[in-house]
Amino acid sequence: MEDRLQMDNGMVPHKIVSVHLQESTLKELAQVAPSLKEQSVSSNQMDEVTPAMTVKSGLGVDESAGQGEEEKSRLEKESEHEDESSSLPDKETGAGEHHHLHLSSCHECLQLENSTIESVKFASDDSNSKLEEKNDDHLARGIKRVDIAGKPPNILIYLGSESGKVEFEQMKSVLQECINKDSYTIYQLHEEQVLKDPWIDNSVLLIIATDEPISEENHKKFMKFLSTGGKILGFSSYFTFDGIQIKRKNKMKTVDELVVSKMDSTEVKLNLLVSGCVFEEVVKEDTSKVKTLSRLNNADKDTVIVHLTYGDSGGEAILSQAHLELDINSMDVQTEEDFNLLKISNTKRYEVLKDILVSLGLCCELSEIPVLTPLYLLSSDEEIHLAFLKWLEGNVDAEGLRASSKVSLKFVSSHESKMEITPSLMPVITEIGSFSSEHFSLKTYQHNLQTKKLGKIVLFAEVTTTTMNLLDG
Repeated sequence: MEDRLQMDNGMVPHKIVSVHLQESTLKELAQVAPSLKEQSVSSNQMDEVTPAMTVKSGLGVDESAGQGEEEKSRLEKESEHEDESSSLPDKETGAGEHHHLHLSSCHECLQLENSTIESVKFASDDSNSKLEEKNDDHLARGIKRVDIAGKPPNILIYLGSESGKVEFEQMKSVLQECINKDSYTIYQLHEEQVLKDPWIDNSVLLIIATDEPISEENHKKFMKFLSTGGKILGFSSYFTFDGIQIKRKNKMKTVDELVVSKMDSTEVKLNLLVSGCVFEEVVKEDTSKVKTLSRLNNADKDTVIVHLTYGDSGGEAILSQAHLELDINSMDVQTEEDFNLLKISNTKRYEVLKDILVSLGLCCELSEIPVLTPLYLLSSDEEIHLAFLKWLEGNVDAEGLRASSKVSLKFVSSHESKMEITPSLMPVITEIGSFSSEHFSLKTYQHNLQTKKLGKIVLFAEVTTTTMNLLDG
């Protein structure tokens, strides 16, 4: 994106949508401009007029304000030009300041944008329609609840006001052992960000892991997150709501045996480091929203993990006074006996933590990294294909190698089973007759391609590392 798209706090863009305005809309915007000029009566207010933003076809933005009839005329001319070419605005038109995300506005590039990319989409959709039916169940399990809430897959960890990067990295490492790392991004929610940043709309799970008291303002913010369908996982924190209160039983953290109820109604016994606090229910009319998930295996059967629901949008929280999130090597354990008890229960600890994350709607199925596949040199025009192969003869070495700084391409006529495929060395099969794929239809691509030259040559791979490196040099 030429470093033009920047988002706060390292947030990852989820979707970019191209907005196309019709001619009638552009005319309406043109009429708004003179009215803005009329509103600025005195000369010292002229500079305060807010520019009217005109979103152009594609991703270009044209800033215009108070331009009168000349502006209206220019906008109308541009709208007519857009109807013909659906192009991004060009700097040479003199139409204000344009922020390009496209590398060029030449006619051939616009054809590529409007035709070739659509052709790839058609070709992929045509082949993928059957695959989608197979994958529906798996996708539904993994991201159904994320899509319903309409939230990007971000997990936030709140560690209070003084916790630093070390604690965050330790917890992040434990979480990544449980969740599908390709499905979520984990960030730290700093104290100063709780009230200021729009994290509520950008997260599927908030983890509260601090033994500091939760301020009233922060508590309200966390409850607002729940009211929008958010999920909260608490580890030895003072965050509670709806009839649950915390009672301290021990001054020190101790290693105790827990009995945990899992989603499949089975029970697991394991030893964990507990905070010294337990949960108690305050008598209320509606107790159906509180479910006990774990008790200490002692005479009092003290509650240490609870599940609570909140609001009508699917908000829920699992609060734990047991340290499921801590790796045994990072715990402050007093005796060797305690360390050994925790070590024996370590596998069960991950099992319980993963079960809790799944119950909160997260995908914990670890994805396998697929094996790299060779590239195929495809063409929708036999003449251009032959011309390209002839050009290659003078631009590869004796072994058919085209070297670059990141990925070297080795051009071969057909695929061999013993062929080496690595991130730095990719074979390219030049014989079209040997190509077949359930993900891409060359025939459908050819049918939909409307350009004269661009898009006639295609490099296709089922699995590759990154296309940026493939085309480097």
